[in-house]
Amino acid sequence: MPFSRTTALEYLRRAHEQNRLAHAYLISGPPGSGKQQLAADLASLVNGTSSGDVFSAKAREIFVARPESKSRRIVIEQIRGLEHALQMRASNGRRKVAIISDADRLQPQAANAFLKTLEEPPKDSLLLLLSALPEALPETILSRCIAIPLAREGQPQTSNEEKNLVKLLQQASHEQSWTIQFAYRLAQEFQRCLLRTVREEVKRETDEALKQEQLRYKDATDGAWLEEREQYYKARAESLYLQRRAGLIEILFTWWSDVLRSRNGVAQRSLPRAGEDTAVLASRFSTAEILKRIRCLEELRDHLNRNIHEALAIEVAFLTIFTGESAASGR
Repeated sequence: MPFSRTTALEYLRRAHEQNRLAHAYLISGPPGSGKQQLAADLASLVNGTSSGDVFSAKAREIFVARPESKSRRIVIEQIRGLEHALQMRASNGRRKVAIISDADRLQPQAANAFLKTLEEPPKDSLLLLLSALPEALPETILSRCIAIPLAREGQPQTSNEEKNLVKLLQQASHEQSWTIQFAYRLAQEFQRCLLRTVREEVKRETDEALKQEQLRYKDATDGAWLEEREQYYKARAESLYLQRRAGLIEILFTWWSDVLRSRNGVAQRSLPRAGEDTAVLASRFSTAEILKRIRCLEELRDHLNRNIHEALAIEVAFLTIFTGESAASGR
């Protein structure tokens, strides 16, 4: 059962006061669950560094590894550097803290190297792994950490386009044959029925807001000011569109994460109403095949963040994600 962040922190605080903290914790949960904040609060508790400085250069004896390579993975060189730092003696009673952000992005060699640290943790050290997809971590690492699953903070409002995307994925899960043509059609529906609708809605909203300003101030300002506001609303429209597009990509992540959970027998679901549908795909694909699709989504998110041509990036990703012999064979 997932904890709230405040409940988890209180549990860890009591363990610290009673000198019962474990040497390694896996803090997991969906985006918005407060994984990083909990790690910062716990590091502050045992190390004395302000929680606001834990992930900054000001932190003393706190070492952070996160995906930084071109492949957006945590590489073995980062883990070796972290291990070397943890071997140093702690000062003034501080506890050394290692934080692995997005731990499911550890390269296999890096994961194997970090496993040795988990098995023989340096003196006065605390190891914190953060992940939105702990099911992707090797069992050897999972078994050596105390799990702290977090629930999403608050109840985020689900947009209409996100609901429509889930319906589209539910329909796709029962499609008998995932061909190239099917994947391409799905990519077209994603772009034309969802993204285009989002862009049109955002444009209507920002155009209306600009119109209201023009009516309100048309006799009180000069044309230069209105031109400036036009540029403002143009930029705002693009920003809002990118935010809502990111929300749709996150739904795709959530969907395939639920497929992975179902495949591995984990009861928790982020999209509980689609549980039967994700279970269908879990029965068709192996864990490796599901992870391949999740990694492809990570590449798509990276490409979109780097402004690679949107339509092309989506089509290429969908051709990888929504084709496959396993789905067609009903395995």
